Amino acid sequence: MSKTQTASSFLSNISQQEREALKRLVDYTNVESLPEIWPLAAGRFGDVVALRNPHAKPEVAITYTQLAEQMRLFAAGLQALGIKVGDRISLIADNSPRWFIADQGIMTAGAVDAVRSSQAEKEELLFIIANSGSTAIVVEDLKTLKKLQDRLKDLPIHLVILLSDEAPPTDETIKLLNFAQLIEIGKNHNFVPVKQNRDALATLIYTSGTTGKPKGVMLSYSNLMHQVTTFGTVLQPNAGDMVLSILPSWHSYERTVEYYLLSQGCTQVYTNLRSVKADLRQFKPNYMVGVPRLWESIYEGVQKQFREQPANKQRLINFLLGNSEKYIKARRVAQGLDLNDLHASAIERLAAKIQASALLPLHALGERLVYAKVREATGGQVKQMISGGGALPRHIDNFFEIIGVQILQGYGLTETSPVTHVRRPWRNLIGASGQPLPATEAKIVDPETKAPLPVEKRGLVLLRGPQIMQGYYQNPEATAKAIDAEGWFDSGDLGWLTPQDDLVLTGRAKDTIVLTNGENIEPQPIEDVCLRSPYIDQIMLVGQDQRSLGALIVPNVEALEKWAASQNLTLDTQNDAVASSPSQKIDLESRMIQDLFRQELNREVQNRPGYRPDDRIGTFRLILEPFSIENGLMTQTLKVRRHVVTERYHDIIDGMFA
Repeated sequence: MSKTQTASSFLSNISQQEREALKRLVDYTNVESLPEIWPLAAGRFGDVVALRNPHAKPEVAITYTQLAEQMRLFAAGLQALGIKVGDRISLIADNSPRWFIADQGIMTAGAVDAVRSSQAEKEELLFIIANSGSTAIVVEDLKTLKKLQDRLKDLPIHLVILLSDEAPPTDETIKLLNFAQLIEIGKNHNFVPVKQNRDALATLIYTSGTTGKPKGVMLSYSNLMHQVTTFGTVLQPNAGDMVLSILPSWHSYERTVEYYLLSQGCTQVYTNLRSVKADLRQFKPNYMVGVPRLWESIYEGVQKQFREQPANKQRLINFLLGNSEKYIKARRVAQGLDLNDLHASAIERLAAKIQASALLPLHALGERLVYAKVREATGGQVKQMISGGGALPRHIDNFFEIIGVQILQGYGLTETSPVTHVRRPWRNLIGASGQPLPATEAKIVDPETKAPLPVEKRGLVLLRGPQIMQGYYQNPEATAKAIDAEGWFDSGDLGWLTPQDDLVLTGRAKDTIVLTNGENIEPQPIEDVCLRSPYIDQIMLVGQDQRSLGALIVPNVEALEKWAASQNLTLDTQNDAVASSPSQKIDLESRMIQDLFRQELNREVQNRPGYRPDDRIGTFRLILEPFSIENGLMTQTLKVRRHVVTERYHDIIDGMFA
């Protein structure tokens, strides 16, 4: 498929339902590049607030008119300081309205930004600046600059912009300005509009580089405009709809959905992990983009509240949830949306419809007594939540469906701009990652021979469409390995396609654990079911080249303490030697705790659809330190960095199988 095709041709072969969804949205199919959107949006949405940061001091609120003007002034300032079309600028900063202004200001000036978090390691940032050929950098603040300063003299950097209002040092040999100074220069310089070709490079996004150096993913304006012009087949927002933003803005997933929602006049409110629960209640978002860990934390917060209720109320809640789970499963079969029963006969669907009707009154009672109150934790105004960046555990999907919050799971990679598939509001097939975006193709092939496989057969997922990257920057060998001569991109993911073209993912090819008996195990689905246990906070399977699986488990200490108290025991996680306690002390290594986790693992794993004996988790170890971004064990999108965890706990893992 040609990447030079027009945006309107992206939509030439869509369903009638998708065509209807697009009718009331702002149409940007005639726009060539992202910077052209913002003056048009300003003309249409004017005084609507585009970006709001309630956590800045003072609070920041920027209208669409102001946003377009600040982008233009940022770009004019860069041009006045010598930035030319095609120049590379490293944007090293985190979520804020100024990040968005800088990102689009750089593109408006005709330059290309290479983006990364200011929290990234120094060596990684220096590699990105050097590899991208940047001649200028835009950084979060003086702290970020100081991290890089001693090595900048070795790079061809002639300009540094601070996004903060801090006074820049005056003794620098490199030209150094803060945000306000750059805007002031822009006011005194005539902006020269830049007409970009659709195939021009727009941005470089560096992959995290789990092995070796990070690779610069080259995304063109055509790649990004595909996302902006086709995402209306999924979400249809109204001007002024509220969007809560928590994921890193430089990450392709958050970034392109931001571009789309802001192109339609939404108001984006910035939040963070510390404030998100309060912000959900206060700002009552209509949309939110998140990763599975975020939905899990909301779920865990609700479960914690349930556990704090009196015993009789807990029993009622559990009864209602159990009934509602049966109800939604019957409803799915009746609607032809049950992944485990895709070929249900007309009689089976009719029987399921009758069953759902019988279960509906109790589900409605649960809605009245429990679910409406739970929805208040999300603000109560959610139209859709978009989930990506990892597999969504089935019990989380089920829970949000029960309480009436629609999560649309999507799929893609940085190399695919990133969205290739996403569930639709009218076809929310739980357990799948949705149907392709317009003009997008998926093919399943044998991982070894690359021979195409039929529908419903699992294999390697190949992708093709206008959103596939141009390649890896200055890395033709890696590009040739990733994209074949026919334009198919090797995702590295395993999955299968339904007869209706829904993509169902089963794991990462490189995450596959191969046991000594030759059985291939995909860890993610097994880990997901284990997280149903209230006592398991995080889990990672291990067992490569072993006879059976093992697991590293971060326990939910609070839930364990409650369980221990119910047994008239005291849980000791600090190895305290104090003996003056009315109840017996136990620790994580005690037989009772180990037996509890054995029961939990056995139950959850064996109840999983498609369970095989090799899925059983044999040995396990409980570790108290959570996997987090801060300790390097999770990515910025809250996925476990398996290779880092394996290295960190190398001795413990070896001991498990000794």
